[in-house]
Amino acid sequence: MTPVVVIPVYNEAEAIARVVAEARRHAPVIVVDDGSSDGSAARAARAGADVVRHPRRRGKAAALRTGFAAARSRGASAVVTLDGDGQHAPGDLPLLLGAARETPDQLVVGNRLAEEERFPRSRLNAMEVAGFFVEWVSALGVRDTQSGFRAYPLMLVDDVGAAREGFVFETEVLVAAARRGWRVREVTVSSIPSARRRSRFRPVRDGVSIGAYLAGQVLIRWGREMGTRASGFADPPFAAGADGAERRRRARAAALATMATPMLLVAAVMQPGLGQLGIDIVTPLVQRLFALERLVGSKNASAGRPSLSLPGTAASLAPSRVTRP
Repeated sequence: MTPVVVIPVYNEAEAIARVVAEARRHAPVIVVDDGSSDGSAARAARAGADVVRHPRRRGKAAALRTGFAAARSRGASAVVTLDGDGQHAPGDLPLLLGAARETPDQLVVGNRLAEEERFPRSRLNAMEVAGFFVEWVSALGVRDTQSGFRAYPLMLVDDVGAAREGFVFETEVLVAAARRGWRVREVTVSSIPSARRRSRFRPVRDGVSIGAYLAGQVLIRWGREMGTRASGFADPPFAAGADGAERRRRARAAALATMATPMLLVAAVMQPGLGQLGIDIVTPLVQRLFALERLVGSKNASAGRPSLSLPGTAASLAPSRVTRP
């Protein structure tokens, strides 16, 4: 395996030099400067990165695609992605690289949720809801579906052909990988959610985009579920290791969550005002109806929470068979 680290950057001059310097201890680094105006590119270059620049801002997905292409042209077979603002610990790169070397035909995701108390509750709720529906449409057993700290085999990138823009890209990769028969594993990494005061993730625009994408995928998934019930033949990747009772249990949990989603949206709109009074109506709803263990089963729960991965181990519910085009 020949790895390259790709770091998409937009106005991260404050942190990028340190991130590059630490990452270069483990692999060559390519920084994709997505139209920054604060000197991020120059600082990254001085720190030792190979810098590719977009003349204007094109978004995270475009920056990742540019980075994948640049890594491929340099002979890489795998790309590790991390953010340039310091929210991912470059010191955890050996965990992802080690897992990628053990299983070079799998996508490796850095799971930040072992210390979930370090995340703002509102952000954690959004991540848990997204994780629930990604699990319903993919059956991958991945908990931190929104993590951008990943090791991608470039063969997988070429195969899945993810076309969405912005932050939706990373969610689409998981769903497309599952449908193409690729396996995904998680390794536990450090959680540094407060690395900077302002995240590049825009809760309204980006959150709505991810939600809209997942809503479409959920509808497709329900269509396939109904087709399975009518034909009696399970639809990959859901056929592997799932008997009829297990499929029905998952479907009941997903149906309840799907029907409760409008109520959750209303609660989310009301929450800012209620939060000023110390009232939280969103978290109990998320924990009751959108907890991942409702889909993956209690055998994967630890202390009431999902425990889908450990450092250096594969996700326990990943498909057992890999198909190739």
